[in-house]
Amino acid sequence: MLSTSRAAEARSQARLDVVFHALSDRTRRSLLARLARGPAMVSELAAPFDMSLQAVSKHLRGREAARLVVREVDGRVHDCSLAPGPLRDIERWVEDYRSFWE
Repeated sequence: MLSTSRAAEARSQARLDVVFHALSDRTRRSLLARLARGPAMVSELAAPFDMSLQAVSKHLRGREAARLVVREVDGRVHDCSLAPGPLRDIERWVEDYRSFWE
């Protein structure tokens, strides 16, 4: 059985894995970059891409699973916004290695 601190570290690493995977594709990063400018409907997010609304929704569901995107649904309208928490987790992780390049 893992100690409490080792179990917490394992969960933290697993969350980072999910977030890094969520950022591993150019289209996914483009969607997040757009959301960094403010909330948007799925149809607005899909406009610059040669993709169906369903395909963009699938990309967004993965970002929701990583807790990078929050979706609010009002009838048929899906508004999405960026959630900063997981990006802060990555920032903290990168900060641990800052001494290597400074």
